[in-house]
Amino acid sequence: MFANKHKPLVCLRQQISNAHRSTAICHLPPRPSINQIKQAHAHIIVSGHAGDSGLMGHLIAFLSVSPTTSFDYCLSLYQTVRCPSVFVFNNMIRCFAKSNSPFESIVLYSYMQRSFVRPNKHTFTFLLQACSKALAIKEGIQVHAHVMRLGFQEDVFIRNALIHFYSACCRFECSKQVFNEDAQWRDIITWNSMLTAYVRDGQISVAVKMFGEMQVKDVISWSTMIMGYVQNGLLEEGLECFKQMRERGTRPNEAILVTILSASAQLGLLGQGRLIHSTIDSLNFPITVPLGTALIDMYAKCGCIELSKLIFNNMPEKDIWSWNVMICGLASHGHAREALALFESFLSEGFCPVNVTFVGVLNACSRAGLVSEGRHYYKLMMENYGIEPEMEHYGCMVDLLARAGCIVEAAKMIETMVLKPDPVLWATLLGACKIHGHVELGEKIGSRLIQLDPTHDGHYVQLAGIYAKARKWDDVIRVRRLMTARSTNKIAGWSLIEVQGRVHRFIAGDREHEYSPEIYKMLEMIGSRIAEAGYSPNISPVLHDIGEEEKENAIKEHSERLAIAFGMLVTEVGDCIRIVKNLRVCEDCHDVSKIISKVFLREIIVRDGSRFHHFKEGKCSCLNYW
Repeated sequence: MFANKHKPLVCLRQQISNAHRSTAICHLPPRPSINQIKQAHAHIIVSGHAGDSGLMGHLIAFLSVSPTTSFDYCLSLYQTVRCPSVFVFNNMIRCFAKSNSPFESIVLYSYMQRSFVRPNKHTFTFLLQACSKALAIKEGIQVHAHVMRLGFQEDVFIRNALIHFYSACCRFECSKQVFNEDAQWRDIITWNSMLTAYVRDGQISVAVKMFGEMQVKDVISWSTMIMGYVQNGLLEEGLECFKQMRERGTRPNEAILVTILSASAQLGLLGQGRLIHSTIDSLNFPITVPLGTALIDMYAKCGCIELSKLIFNNMPEKDIWSWNVMICGLASHGHAREALALFESFLSEGFCPVNVTFVGVLNACSRAGLVSEGRHYYKLMMENYGIEPEMEHYGCMVDLLARAGCIVEAAKMIETMVLKPDPVLWATLLGACKIHGHVELGEKIGSRLIQLDPTHDGHYVQLAGIYAKARKWDDVIRVRRLMTARSTNKIAGWSLIEVQGRVHRFIAGDREHEYSPEIYKMLEMIGSRIAEAGYSPNISPVLHDIGEEEKENAIKEHSERLAIAFGMLVTEVGDCIRIVKNLRVCEDCHDVSKIISKVFLREIIVRDGSRFHHFKEGKCSCLNYW
């Protein structure tokens, strides 16, 4: 029967051929296109068999597996069939399940019941697919009851469909109950369906345990586990899982490669990203649009914007997301003019920008202080493309205006925006008040932010920094004491560096690393050399109620300094040192990195919480604008 995806299609084709050798239906490929099916249909009409319900039923069967099923065409064929058999009903249910109206499958099944056509096991697999897509929990439970009543509960395909259905409807305990009912009736799809259910519910620890219990794992098992790790923020665990999969000899699929490239991109691990790229090449994977886009994103987020551009330019085909990723990548590296030129090329290619496109464009303007251009594109977004600003667009514009010194205009934008202002917007404005010395406005904004979120330590630190820069030490003490009294949640700063396939993480003042003594000796040597080159620590933002020497020590033990010192220890002379930092780099560390790049002839690339900094020959790519 054609409705059974596990029965060889050749048997059905032979049956059709034997019955109707004069027709073209037997020459259809396994998954024919709509046009191919219509050609066969036309041949049937011309040959005088238009009233043959059997042939119409087989056409519906081919439509049910066609990559592009036409809902209306399926329905028109079905309406020509007199007294539809279970075969016809099954394939129509399958067609509806694939369509944008999956609930019609349930309606058709109800009609099938009223027509006294007895369902078979294939009916329920297709019907449960429809219930999953439609999230029809009540109807799906009724279908489950029919399965039990008709004695199909031991069919492994139906059990798998039930597990998937309950998982899709977020009834994970029901999925678990079906899985545990009888261990005898399980296959690899059963295990994978349950594994997917746990991952979808965020029960990663349970999924890990189950994954370990699986005697047989296929590429779907590994894909589910890797995506589970990455989607739940366990990026390093996802990379380790990928490594284990390769050691077992399992060939990855495209979904795994895209996911694992995303993990490398988020962590900024160039070594891992390059390893995955070499895997793609060695396995002769074609650079499809999703894979090419993932590679562009990975190299951009790992500091290799030139490689991103190379891949982008060599892609045989690009979609809107390929362009968006490239525009955003150029923006994050401070290549504002290139990003804007690419956007104009994007438009000339006939693409229509979406929300994310303008986030990249406005971010490019913000990173380079291109105020007039930013205003132009912000207006273009709304007036020419009808895109209403979202929080990200407001964030870019507020950042652009505020850092360029247009503090009043930025504040007005926040106060008049349609959406409820995000505290991040006010925090951005507060940071700009510190840069431009707007103490009075900064005090108002800081107090407002503290009222909005009294547990966020960053607001107190920013406000204290404004007072410290203005040397208003009594106010610094007051804000710091208030922060302590309210037990704020401090975001710990960390820096990552990848060396020989291993990731090393540092926090400020870290002495837990295995090379800690050597790292601090290297810090002292670096300190001596840069002092000879004229470096003087910028300690003005540091708490005033500790000694000058303590202030200098507090700064020189920042996480990125430790990571740079470690990089100097373990890499070859002249090698580029790449650091990923979760917070914005401080002014003094920025100055130190520039001097180190000149004194030690090292290129240092830092991806902080704001952007990329390429330090080389005593200069930074951001031109001190970050």
